[in-house]
Amino acid sequence: MATTRTASAHWEGSLMEGAGQVTLESSGVGSFDVNWPARAEAPNGVTSPEELIAAAHSTCFSMALSHGLAQAGTPPTTVDTTAEVTFQPGTGITGIVLKVVGSVPGITAEQFEEAAQGAKANCPVSQALSAVPITLEATFAE
Repeated sequence: MATTRTASAHWEGSLMEGAGQVTLESSGVGSFDVNWPARAEAPNGVTSPEELIAAAHSTCFSMALSHGLAQAGTPPTTVDTTAEVTFQPGTGITGIVLKVVGSVPGITAEQFEEAAQGAKANCPVSQALSAVPITLEATFAE
């Protein structure tokens, strides 16, 4: 069964001087301030579209990796993923680096790397962002 999740944004003013809020509508967990300096300079307690993409990507990848490992009969103890989304003003999003550390009893580091590469290829967010170069750094913690 398909699901739809909704977020909304309200913006006031020009790109450089304006500001807004993004609201996570489906979950109702909150609204977050957004502005240009948070996107192109320092966050200073304000989020950006790229940080929200990083949150979605790190979560989706972790879920996909956990699922793939469990399907193979070796569920992970832990999977910790960081996504770094690089934004270049005037160009856009230029790359994403996924950094994952996993503890999975019963497999080798090579098997973990293979599972991580599979999750990178099959994670729905990775697929949606396929126009951007995505690299993976996998660390096996045993």
